[in-house]
Amino acid sequence: MKKNQLFTIRVALTVALGGFLMGFDASVISGVVKFIEPQFDLTKIQLGWSVSSLTLMATLAMLVSGPISDRLGRRTVLKYAAILFSLSAVGSALAPNFTFLVIARMLGGIGVGASLIIAPVFIAEISPPEKRGQLVSFNQLNIVLGISVAFFTNFLIVRLGSSEASWVETFGIAEHNWRWMLGLETVPAVFYFFALFFVPRSPRWLMMKGKMDEAKVVLRRANGEEKAEVEFRNINESMASGSDKKKVPLKELFKPALRLVLIIGLGVAVLQQITGINSVFFYAPMIFEQSGIGTDAAFSQAILVGLTNLVFTVVAILFIDRLGRKFLLGVGLAGITIFMFILAAGFNAATFSLSGEVIETMSEGIDKVKLYEIEGEVYDSDVKFKDELNEILGPSTVKIYESEILAGAIDSNPWLILIGILGFVASFAVSIGPVMWVLFSELFPNWIRGLAISFVGFINSLVSFSVQLIFPWELATLGTAGTFLIYGIFGALGLVFVLILVPETKGKSLEELEKILVK
Repeated sequence: MKKNQLFTIRVALTVALGGFLMGFDASVISGVVKFIEPQFDLTKIQLGWSVSSLTLMATLAMLVSGPISDRLGRRTVLKYAAILFSLSAVGSALAPNFTFLVIARMLGGIGVGASLIIAPVFIAEISPPEKRGQLVSFNQLNIVLGISVAFFTNFLIVRLGSSEASWVETFGIAEHNWRWMLGLETVPAVFYFFALFFVPRSPRWLMMKGKMDEAKVVLRRANGEEKAEVEFRNINESMASGSDKKKVPLKELFKPALRLVLIIGLGVAVLQQITGINSVFFYAPMIFEQSGIGTDAAFSQAILVGLTNLVFTVVAILFIDRLGRKFLLGVGLAGITIFMFILAAGFNAATFSLSGEVIETMSEGIDKVKLYEIEGEVYDSDVKFKDELNEILGPSTVKIYESEILAGAIDSNPWLILIGILGFVASFAVSIGPVMWVLFSELFPNWIRGLAISFVGFINSLVSFSVQLIFPWELATLGTAGTFLIYGIFGALGLVFVLILVPETKGKSLEELEKILVK
């Protein structure tokens, strides 16, 4: 492998560690919700808020992180993001109450928003065109790696909590399991901060600031001598054509020349989240518990979600520059639609009934006499069954023992549900997960890229926030089957949108794409 290729890979991997922190920070909460709901006596909306508060701040951070990075530099903004990740991890782990926890999570959300926007832009601006798809996808690879590590460490902490080892008791892992889950993020956050000192500044940003000599040095290290000269001329020409747009107002985005790329960017941004991916990533153990497999199995199957996400993201990276962005989007969205319908069918077919034998095996904290009131009754809806449980046992008791009661009452096909979730995650990971960020880095011209990606990223994050916030409420109100059916319908609509409007961008330089898409 050539020296310049090794250089760009090293830079891309280092910058993409921000994606790892984002993925870990986002998904570690999936293991926490089960424990904080009874501890802080949360309502379903409060539970959703504990998850989605991070995304809300990420949404707001996306509005400003692009323009700030245009002013201060991509690398500088990522350093600040690493500091915020560290402070958030420590604050979340030490949170004495629900309000403090939410504030600490929101602090981390600022880091999430900044890294989610700036890391792929940084990588795209330093990558040669023929490798840009793969290198930008490193960010998504690190996101899914962070998700996988979060699922694994959550499972490990839960298992360690049941250990009788003296050091487990000394460190309070059983008593403070969710605090350990949140606090572990401090280690990679500190590492990321120091690793950023060993990457160069973006060559396109350097040229925007008039630092031509330094930009040439970086371009030569990334592309080689000959290609660096071509890239330098192309960037110069692009900057010259937009030289009067040093400070770009938001209204520029809505001018006719950018209408097509803005519609595509917004459509893909909404589509990535409206199909429910963060409901799965942020609530995976909760979803698996709805199938009646119990807490330990739910945490272990969540690891399968992370591994599936990781494997198929690697597949996407290997083929995104061969098969193209549009092909992967089409295949992935078809899969998302099919597997969401499978999930809806699997949960819709489930029934719930408690026998006397099962009731007798329940934990001591459950009033078994009250459960005998519904012995033998069959419920064809999880909503009806949970409403009945809340009526006879009380919401506080159900919050603690819901998983155990569901496991004893449900009659379903858990394998069908597992296949549906893993198939959905695989379809997402091979398509719109990584492809969206590649498209964002390619669609918009140099002079407005920072602002444009901040705007469409803001919309993407706003939809994500809404999905996360209402998911517990949806499960309680619409039922699991109804919730996944809605996601499947959105997937089908998204497939039509991609086939009609999204162009193929592989193999073209950023400046070539600007000439094609911006009229």
